[in-house]
Amino acid sequence: MQNIRAEVALGTHDLQGDIGFFTKTLGFRMDAIYPADDPRVAHLSGFGLKLVLDSSVSATGTVRLVCDDPVLIADGQTALTAPGGTQICIVASDPPLEIPRPVDEFVVRRLTDQAAWVVGRAGMQYRDLIPSRLGGSIIASHIRIPDGGPVPDMVHYHSVGFQLIYCYKGWVDLVYEDQGPPFRLHAGDCVIQPPEIRHRVLYASDNIEVIEIGVPAEHVTTIDHAMDLPTATLDPDRLFDGQRFVHFKAADVDWTPHRIPGLVAKETGIAANTGGVAAVQIVTVGDGPCPAVVQDAEILFGFVLDGSAVLTAHGQDDHAIAAGDAFVLPPNRAAQFKSTASDFTYLEVALPGTFKTQAT
Repeated sequence: MQNIRAEVALGTHDLQGDIGFFTKTLGFRMDAIYPADDPRVAHLSGFGLKLVLDSSVSATGTVRLVCDDPVLIADGQTALTAPGGTQICIVASDPPLEIPRPVDEFVVRRLTDQAAWVVGRAGMQYRDLIPSRLGGSIIASHIRIPDGGPVPDMVHYHSVGFQLIYCYKGWVDLVYEDQGPPFRLHAGDCVIQPPEIRHRVLYASDNIEVIEIGVPAEHVTTIDHAMDLPTATLDPDRLFDGQRFVHFKAADVDWTPHRIPGLVAKETGIAANTGGVAAVQIVTVGDGPCPAVVQDAEILFGFVLDGSAVLTAHGQDDHAIAAGDAFVLPPNRAAQFKSTASDFTYLEVALPGTFKTQAT
């Protein structure tokens, strides 16, 4: 039994309210929360007790035994009932990260659809850009903080396969493990947060807006109470699960031809620094019309930064897209940008980072 630790899981109908009660009133500290855009589960600790607030657990509570010994767990989870009726659940500790295969889907998500903004982690407001999450493989969020100033964030990390933060409007001050002192991320710039790199959001301008991409869609955010940032170590080439931290500054990069004729792009260097896990470019209008093309990326996501265009895809109606809109182009289907305004610009994220594009 030395490989088992116990935690108590309590059901909740008001996760944010209970987090405040247990942390501010009772003095617990929060250790992890997920998913970030619309939290349902929070891990807390204090007074020798591990506590889980879980929206899916009945209000009567469950004793959860977290086990590091795979021999004791047949299928990743074992449920038991004590004679008095207490539910006991034995679960595996730190299961491996699983990224579902993306579901092929053509998506257009318009800002004018007025999708609900949901309050998520650290009080930030989230708008879901891919409601289906493509089968759980990816989450794309439009995040805003209406009132600038200090952000109530803590040193934390994410258990992810890939994560991008693109600053759409305003600016935000960030600090990262082994990457030097805090810096300001300006509109038009982006960073990737390699798996489990410790970081913290410090300060934001009024009406800051960012686009966040995370793979898989649901992943755990863990608080690191032991680490202080910035760290004394400076190691910009450090690999975090095979990926390097990237801080792309748009002003330092020239426009070059995009793989689609009629478009030009700024290359972020993310493909090279993630070992081809993902590629990220800022794309805008060049010379001449854009032909219809077919590409074979598993996921090709776009967020319109400026201007407008008409997007047409095989088997779909034409879609007028404008600033604030998002789209996903499925693999192996012809798609085309038409009637592009002279300032049409979009953020392009492809997974994996190496794929083929062919004019039809």
